[in-house]
Amino acid sequence: MFEIRVICDPDDTDRVTKTLAAAFTTGPVRQYATRDGDRARLYVSADHGTDAGPEPVWPTPEEAYTLAPGITSEIGWTANAARTRPSFTPSDREYWLRKAALLDRITLADEAVGMDSDAGLLATDAARRLIDLDGAHDADDPRAYVRQQYAHWAKTQ
Repeated sequence: MFEIRVICDPDDTDRVTKTLAAAFTTGPVRQYATRDGDRARLYVSADHGTDAGPEPVWPTPEEAYTLAPGITSEIGWTANAARTRPSFTPSDREYWLRKAALLDRITLADEAVGMDSDAGLLATDAARRLIDLDGAHDADDPRAYVRQQYAHWAKTQ
């Protein structure tokens, strides 16, 4: 259990209260005016409860890989990175992200033509390695997590 204090415009108190209730298990909200009287102070006890918040929004593969280089190019980058950096550390997140995304893309291509391959298992294993590096152990769908992270990464490059 923890305490949340919010200072906001009085017109925003309902919206803030609803947003907090959607993200946490909350108790009653206590509202007071600020010393200057122009804003509202909201105090609420909250807990993560059984649901720590809304479900993550996973991008579709098309959305995630819009900015991705070609698969052949990514195979070359990944192979070169594996050859030149044989022992990977947490600072090598880019390698695991790009490898997991590459394997996910190969799996998607195989699935599109009805091909059964081991790429899906490899993609999931690489995704779990990325999840471990990120400490995101609440990711229920490892490949969707990779898509989300890759889409964010690609936009910031």
